[in-house]
Amino acid sequence: MDTNVGFAVSSGFILLFFLISIALFVVHIVLCVWAYRDSIRRGKNTEFAIIILLAMLFFPIIGLIVYLIIRND
Repeated sequence: MDTNVGFAVSSGFILLFFLISIALFVVHIVLCVWAYRDSIRRGKNTEFAIIILLAMLFFPIIGLIVYLIIRND
């Protein structure tokens, strides 16, 4: 009986980890799309917006910080 409880607890942790991972992935994609659209809305050219999008995709935290600094030009 104890092995079933341990299995249920470990399954719960795995499910929680999976759901948090999916939520963070969705937030990441939403932030990438927001940065792209914001740079287009601010009058930047398409090439600049694509560079911002790629920077946000590959370097999420640093890309967001850099974009927030340079977007006020």
